[in-house]
Amino acid sequence: MNKAELIDAVASRLDGSKKAAADAVEAFIDTIAAAVAKGDKVSITGFGTFSKSDRPARTGRNPQTGAPVKIKATSVPKFKAGAEFKAIVSGKKKAAAAKPAAKKAAKPVAKKATAKKVAKPAAKKAAAKKAPAKKAAKKR
Repeated sequence: MNKAELIDAVASRLDGSKKAAADAVEAFIDTIAAAVAKGDKVSITGFGTFSKSDRPARTGRNPQTGAPVKIKATSVPKFKAGAEFKAIVSGKKKAAAAKPAAKKAAKPVAKKATAKKVAKPAAKKAAAKKAPAKKAAKKR
C-alpha cells in the first residue's frame, strides 16, 4: 500500500472526501516527523513507537578499493512495533474490520454562482507533461 492507497482507504472508512483524508494523513505524518526530529518519542498504544536514534561517527571501508572511509555521525528515525500490531501481523489476532462511519443526514448545500469562471487551457497541461524519451539505437 502506498500513500495514495492509504488516503483512499481512510476516505472510504470515514465516508469523507479524499481531500480531507489526504489532509489528515499529511498532518499525521508531519506531526510525527516534527516530533521525532526534535528528539521526542511518539508512542501510539497498540501500534508502536517512533523515536530518534543517534549513530556515532565511525570508520568504514570502500568496497572497491578497501581504503578506509570516515563516516560522519548522524541521526536516524527508529520504529518499534507494539504488541497488538505484532499480533495482527503474525496472525495471532484478527485485525478490526473496516467499518464505515455512520452516514449523517446531508443538507443540500447551494453553491454560489460566480461571475467569472477561470478555465485553464488544455495546452498548458499538455506542455507541462514531458514526452517519453526515445531510446537511441545502438550500432554494432
